[in-house]
Amino acid sequence: MARFSEFKRTVTCGELTEVHIGQQVTLNGWVQEYRNLGGILFIDLRDRYGITQVVFHPEHVSEDVIKKAGSCRHEFVIAVRGVVNARPEGTVNLKMKTGGVEVECDIIEILAESETPPFEIADETNAREELRLEYRYLDLRRNPLQEKLRIRHESTMAIREYLTGEGFYEIETPMLIRSTPEGARDYVVPSRVQPGRFYALPQSPQLMKQILMISGYDKYFQLARCLRDEDLRADRQPEHTQIDMEMSFVTPDDVFAVAEGMMTYLWKKVLGIEIKTPFPRYTYEEVMNRWGIDKPDLRFGMEIVDLADVVAGCDFKVFTSTLEKGGHVKAITYKGGGNLSRKQIGELDALARENGAGGLAYILRSDTGDKSPILKFVGEETAAKIFARAEVEPGDAVLIIADMPIKAESILGQLRLHIGKSAGLIDKSRWEFLWVTRFPLFEYDDESGALNSMHNIVSSPCEEDMDLFEEGFSTDMERSDLNHPWRRMRAEQYDLVLNGSEIASGGIRIHRSEMQKKILNILGMSDERAEKMFGFLLRALKYGAPPHGGLAPGLDRIVALMTGSDSIRDVIAFPKSTNASSLMDGAPSAIDEDQLKELGLSIVDKPET
Repeated sequence: MARFSEFKRTVTCGELTEVHIGQQVTLNGWVQEYRNLGGILFIDLRDRYGITQVVFHPEHVSEDVIKKAGSCRHEFVIAVRGVVNARPEGTVNLKMKTGGVEVECDIIEILAESETPPFEIADETNAREELRLEYRYLDLRRNPLQEKLRIRHESTMAIREYLTGEGFYEIETPMLIRSTPEGARDYVVPSRVQPGRFYALPQSPQLMKQILMISGYDKYFQLARCLRDEDLRADRQPEHTQIDMEMSFVTPDDVFAVAEGMMTYLWKKVLGIEIKTPFPRYTYEEVMNRWGIDKPDLRFGMEIVDLADVVAGCDFKVFTSTLEKGGHVKAITYKGGGNLSRKQIGELDALARENGAGGLAYILRSDTGDKSPILKFVGEETAAKIFARAEVEPGDAVLIIADMPIKAESILGQLRLHIGKSAGLIDKSRWEFLWVTRFPLFEYDDESGALNSMHNIVSSPCEEDMDLFEEGFSTDMERSDLNHPWRRMRAEQYDLVLNGSEIASGGIRIHRSEMQKKILNILGMSDERAEKMFGFLLRALKYGAPPHGGLAPGLDRIVALMTGSDSIRDVIAFPKSTNASSLMDGAPSAIDEDQLKELGLSIVDKPET
């Protein structure tokens, strides 16, 4: 067997052009295609840089070379040596960088054979995703995935360049930490040397990066691996990467400036696209009122309008009774929707009901006049006012939801998104960034009667709401009351949204130990449990903690948006399936009985629920 050192490549399969004509080169790569045209053999040789056509003329090479070339099949790994020639007239491929040349081969060596792949290694494939995940090493050979991972690499380098230029230190935080099961479930790791004790894998470096601020490292970042044992949705992964950032002595404006600078640098460096700054800012209350969702897509219109004063005196009891209970009557206008069919209206009504509505009210301003089951109740005068308020013109439809606050807006928000996508209203050429600020500090759980953190247990209340914080301890109001002081408190919490996707979440943190302890008390945690779970943080906060805050953009989501990917799985080298399994290597798997004994563990049947 020949030594590989004799066949090591001198050029890649993507760099040869007319300037190389006449040079002798050696190429290494995978067989993309092979053809026999009248005894002349052709092989398209591929590596991650591109494809080069290799030609074998029987009259110019030995029988052994022709035999080896003729035995090559898809995905064989080969080495070839030959001279670069111009392609014959009429065979130039202008779509390829190497399309003007070919290598006339005189030596070939088969470095590794390949079984027939279970699917074609091509830009487009009809293979099921499960099959592609099982053979991920083959899927990753396809150019679309290689291009996406190239963009991911360039993005991480650009992020490091930008943040380093802004004075940030990249600091690694531990992967083995103590479990703090107050949010999503932890992945736990048994300790061999301390039987019966466990580490947790980090859901995020949140507490560690706060301690770095206490330690005086006022600008920190990390491309952090985060792991959460949560029920997966279609586009969630049990492990993901976030661009974790934290800064001391800052206000939200300082965080926004750094994040906007990073995004503009990233888009320009990697995509060559100019992004306008500053990004628009909206409060949580405003985005819910205008778009019905806390991550609105601003690439199309259809804002929510309030009809409460317009319909207050009408005879339609659904509207009036909802308003009497303190609810809302709101609407969106579907431009060009006046001729929706019964089936289409039924689909919209079903979507509204799936999201908790009792039903969908509507008026169609069709070509043959206004149509609606509610017209006889609201009357022509009220209908005219609805049209004026919602800017409904002939040919349009107005969709109305009557329900309690937030719920009414949320239902309309889902209808808006559905129509925007299904009717092709979204301008996919636009990049619409925005900040959503001042989320509620707490959210009420109807089932348990408890208050939970809407985002994060370390989020600081807004300075203007500090009086409400103390007032909540002395009031007799039930927490179920919307007017309870704590229900009215806002957090110095913010999300960065791009084209309808949340790509980052962050906030200004609590930097005083006593306030942090009180927040934990409000969340139902006793002083004893707070000390047990978060004592190391509470103790650190007593030693001169600076005001600090940060942000954690999701790298996977950002790269997916940059590359137009439907799923973050397309921009992760080795993703898990929707049930958190790795189809390629079979993880999670059982472990040997000896390993269990060494760790002091035993497997018991999980009780049925």
